[in-house]
Amino acid sequence: MDIDQQIKVFLASPAFGVAGASTKRYKYGNKMLRCYQQHGRTVVPINPHETEIEGVACVATISELPEDVKSLSIITPPSVTVQLVKQAIEKGISNIWMQPGAEHPEAVAICHKRGINIIADGSCLLVVLGYNDH
Repeated sequence: MDIDQQIKVFLASPAFGVAGASTKRYKYGNKMLRCYQQHGRTVVPINPHETEIEGVACVATISELPEDVKSLSIITPPSVTVQLVKQAIEKGISNIWMQPGAEHPEAVAICHKRGINIIADGSCLLVVLGYNDH
């Protein structure tokens, strides 16, 4: 698949997880969550320290995501990304998008090895979907 096809498959998920979701509106983990909301997507923030972000109930870990979440956006430091990818694969997530700055070579290699649709080429969901920061 080329990157456009990979993105199309990623966006076909009935629901999306956001690893690295934040209550701080200036952080990309918050903007990502709001971007999904702006586009009418079902989104679940993942944050072990919060119960709710932007009016949406949080889960503490990837393993707690609802079954209809098939795509995961990762906005975390690269060292954390590796662990999250392993958790996502255990959970049965089939699409992972490492946002710019979250990429880690080991995490990308794991995804390729396990047949995960991985987007880690510098593409940004905020650009692809179109994000309005208001």
